[in-house]
Amino acid sequence: MTTLSILAVALLSTGVHSSPVPTEALAKQTGYPVIVEENGYTSAPYHGPYTGTPTTTGAVKAPTTLAASIEPKPPNPTATYYNSLGVPLQPMPAPYVPAGGLGTNGTLPRYMVESDFDFESIALGTYQEWIELDLFHDGLARFTDEDFEEAGLGPEARSLIEFMADQEAGHATLLSNMLGEAAPKQCVYNYPYKTVREWLDFNQRVTRFGESGVWGFISHLDSREVANLLSLSISTESRQQLIFRQMSGLSPMDVWFENGWPQSWAWTMLAPYISYCPEGTTRLAWQNFPTLHILNNPNINRVSPDDTPVDGSETVGKRITDPSVSDIPGDENCLHQDVVGKNCDPAIAHNRSEPLSFLGKQVFLEWEAPGKSVGPNNSYITATTAGAPKFVAWSSQLNLTYSPLTVTGDHTGYTFQPEGYVYGNDGIINGTMAVALTDLDLFVTPFNLTMLNPHIVALGLYMAG
Repeated sequence: MTTLSILAVALLSTGVHSSPVPTEALAKQTGYPVIVEENGYTSAPYHGPYTGTPTTTGAVKAPTTLAASIEPKPPNPTATYYNSLGVPLQPMPAPYVPAGGLGTNGTLPRYMVESDFDFESIALGTYQEWIELDLFHDGLARFTDEDFEEAGLGPEARSLIEFMADQEAGHATLLSNMLGEAAPKQCVYNYPYKTVREWLDFNQRVTRFGESGVWGFISHLDSREVANLLSLSISTESRQQLIFRQMSGLSPMDVWFENGWPQSWAWTMLAPYISYCPEGTTRLAWQNFPTLHILNNPNINRVSPDDTPVDGSETVGKRITDPSVSDIPGDENCLHQDVVGKNCDPAIAHNRSEPLSFLGKQVFLEWEAPGKSVGPNNSYITATTAGAPKFVAWSSQLNLTYSPLTVTGDHTGYTFQPEGYVYGNDGIINGTMAVALTDLDLFVTPFNLTMLNPHIVALGLYMAG
């Protein structure tokens, strides 16, 4: 079921034809990577690092910045409504229409961004949709039918992934239309995986920060119309993350509440996988934090994830959301195990005898210093305004939970996975989740999580379950 991606259509419209040898110069000239067909799917053949010299560096800035950080304040003085009677308290503007609500006064909807905050947020989302479109196509084109069969995925599963790539074409179009002419374009990417299992693992991580990144800002957008359309696309993204977890042999629904993350967290996780972008591509204002490496991040391919070495050797690379290595030997590998509780083949759901992580687990950490070049054209620089790290912040569900950090050396240390519950028996730590080193244990909630950004030393992704 070969289909032309938006990318391919754009190439055809510019008169550029497929070439077996992609070049950086050609990509820059056309604004798009070269498209080839492999195994019946279209994909850009080059997925390597940027080798040129950046012409500009750092996040895009406004003419002035008003303060070093946003100070905590008491509740909004207009937040006074409370209804203890259970009936409407104000006159209704029309029959069956309770008073209140935003965008409910009959004005014509305008589906365009309404502020710098809106623009930068939707531009980040556009970068996300473009990489997912390319990422899903790349795995389908890179690996053979036999590779997919070995990983437990037949042609119908591959057809579903192709459909998810088509979804991303629609999402990228929607977000680009709401931005206008300055919308980011498709870029060239540099991926870490070498097997189908690693590709699936990487996909479930990418769709996690794509989904959580939007949940973090959607309710803060000035344009309610944009937020409405964005919610229609991000609900699909959440289904994609669920499906990639199923294909990885993980629990599809591992939490009661999905967690929202600030834009700078999502950009920090996304940027290292963008090799270069066409000249003139819109730059982002969000921060790139230094990377926090979880050295014994549980390997999803192990029968006993707690056997993951503590030296970082079972992560494919050194970037922030790199997948676990899949070449685990013999009986230690959970793929194709014939024992319930040990098998991690693709399935609707698995109950594993040994969880990926557990409360009290000792987690070994290593973090980078700021000042590293990352992202498109190596033109963004990692930065932090925090002091010395003292805590590990675990962002999951409705909670931001801290555990003390024990520093063991220059940019190394450890902590213990904290315990606790959201409601009932729902543990606070689970799923594919964000962790951060901080210089204090600031109290924040899901709606004001960005208040933590000035205190983040480094950011990472943890496979808790």
